[in-house]
Amino acid sequence: MKSELATLITSGLEKLVSENVLPVMPDVVPQIDHPKDSAHGDLSCNIAMVLAKQAKIAPRDLATQLIAALPENTLIERSDIAGPGFINFFIRASQHTAVIRTILEAKDQYGRCDVGGGRRVQVEFVSANPTGPLHVGHGRGAAIGDSLGRLLTATGWSVQREFYYNDAGQQISNLALSVQARAQGKGPDDPEWPADGYRGEYIEDVAAAYQAGDTVQAADRTITADGDIHNLEAIQAFSVACLRREQDQDLRSFSVLFDRYFLESSLYESGAVATTVTALEGNGHTYEDQEALWLKTTDFGDDKDRVMRKRDGGYTYFVPDVAYHHDKWQRGFTRVINEQGADHHSTITRVRAGLQGLDVGIPEGWPEYVLHQMVTVMRDGNEVKLSKRAGSYVTLRDLIEWVGCDATRFFLVARAPTSQLTFDIDLALARSNENPVYYIQYAHARCASLLLKAKPRLGDDGAMAGLPHVDTLTEPETLGLIINLSRFPDVVAAAAERLEPHDVANYLRQIAADFHSFYNAHKILDAAPNIALARLALVAATQQVIASGLDLLGVSAPESM
Repeated sequence: MKSELATLITSGLEKLVSENVLPVMPDVVPQIDHPKDSAHGDLSCNIAMVLAKQAKIAPRDLATQLIAALPENTLIERSDIAGPGFINFFIRASQHTAVIRTILEAKDQYGRCDVGGGRRVQVEFVSANPTGPLHVGHGRGAAIGDSLGRLLTATGWSVQREFYYNDAGQQISNLALSVQARAQGKGPDDPEWPADGYRGEYIEDVAAAYQAGDTVQAADRTITADGDIHNLEAIQAFSVACLRREQDQDLRSFSVLFDRYFLESSLYESGAVATTVTALEGNGHTYEDQEALWLKTTDFGDDKDRVMRKRDGGYTYFVPDVAYHHDKWQRGFTRVINEQGADHHSTITRVRAGLQGLDVGIPEGWPEYVLHQMVTVMRDGNEVKLSKRAGSYVTLRDLIEWVGCDATRFFLVARAPTSQLTFDIDLALARSNENPVYYIQYAHARCASLLLKAKPRLGDDGAMAGLPHVDTLTEPETLGLIINLSRFPDVVAAAAERLEPHDVANYLRQIAADFHSFYNAHKILDAAPNIALARLALVAATQQVIASGLDLLGVSAPESM
């Protein structure tokens, strides 16, 4: 509908050029929006305000002339001018109801588009250190990252989902020392416990499995425990595999799958880190000071230069990140999106600076980042901070066990990543309208129930039987629902473009509210025969949009509740 209106406006502008109202055809695409208040129309456009200076005409006067210049059409019922020159368009009811046919014919393809044109994009998310169970922050990253992948796929991109394991560095050494200490019979309160050791119950489980000689199948390898509590290298390899397996199991139970797992350790084994450092040195972007090697990140917008190689010869954490992203570039990913926690904010400038310093054609601002804020878990009005298994934080597994996968995913993705999130366990468990995921899923289930009861009446055509009668759907509650259903493709496209899956969650809440208003205001099964058929067609269209929207968030659409 937006494209149709844009075409009409373009034709009107061409007429104004022919009448010398406009000096030349403007090189702008009319921007069509949905007014926040439906009383202001179904669609609006600010083109008169954009072109007023060029035309040397007051915006409202130009808007008046543009409305008069629009070609005859069956789309617009009337047009109004608001404020300084906005044009508000009221669409004919018959045009609105036509979307019901569109939805029923397109089925789960409704809302999809090919903006991406099959171009490749890599989405990296979660990427937790394999040193413990996934916490709620990782869960938020998983929900957002997976939804981003689903949105990009729905808009025509070829998406690869990647998990980067930080299986090198001091935190991995601390993990091995912690498991070794447990295997030696020491506990966190023991004076000989490692200073930065991990204290969770899971450490004891890993130590027991190692001593028992268990075999662990991680994503890309199988490791059998050596059993020797003095073999720190073997303990480390086994411990990492154990925790990788645990994280992978939690993510599968969260309906999150990856196309590729990438190990930080492989960057050292392949020499990629050393090669990266050599390249930066050769390009003149480094210097030595105080026995350390520095990267001139200030040349690329950072507030100060950063240490690359420390006095002890070890690399700082952003150096392997530069090597890793260079690898992504070499794999042909000209678009990369990293979904990470807000604590990664400081690394963005450094990683991008390192990539620019390689002088291999990587554009500025590559890769893209979506950073999420922290999550606070509440229960009975109090913050939940501890998990028995993790020892110091609430795990993703805890949330799934408490409220289920659907509620966990919806709650973690339902707010903008830039906003801190309070996860209310009591609300997530509530079977009430205040619980958004319950409210939306109940709307879908109610649609399914109505269609099941009407199945004998609908016959072989199903809900399509109501299409000849949809022009009778003119009541305010009904049209409000129909108009919002027509917005679904725009919502999906915008959410994908802005990398904001929470927009889909907000949209679904509105659709559920509109459907419940329609349901409460009008008889459906007991209406006059043709009216009933028309309303059932609308019910089926609503069910389809809700199901498709929930799928974009990785949430199920139950047919009964």
